Amino acid sequence: MIEHLRDKGLGVGFACRVLGLSESAYYARKKRPKSARRLRDEQLKPLIEQVHAESGGTYGARRITRALRRKGVVVARCTVERLMRELGLEGVIRGQRRRTTVPEPSAPRPPDLVDRDSRPRGRISCGWRT
Repeated sequence: MIEHLRDKGLGVGFACRVLGLSESAYYARKKRPKSARRLRDEQLKPLIEQVHAESGGTYGARRITRALRRKGVVVARCTVERLMRELGLEGVIRGQRRRTTVPEPSAPRPPDLVDRDSRPRGRISCGWRT
């Protein structure tokens, strides 16, 4: 984000002040090497995209995890789910979703006769004193 603003001609100091960051934290983060998780994610993303493409875009996280394990890549399903979300990939859901009620948008709604107040309240008490 700060690099994007810097490329548009704004200074790093100004961008950091607007975002509520210190300049020293920005530069320290920029110097820091990539974490082990980030490096691993960069290795896994192309593999996940490849398996997803080979399946014709049908495989979800479970099947991609199994396919990667068959290829000898040890990876957790939650990691595949997270990376698929980042990549914007999703598997195909078979069958039709059932919808039991389709509301008519132009149908009149019944009036609120008891004058309910549905605003959220503070703490909910269970009746016991604490």
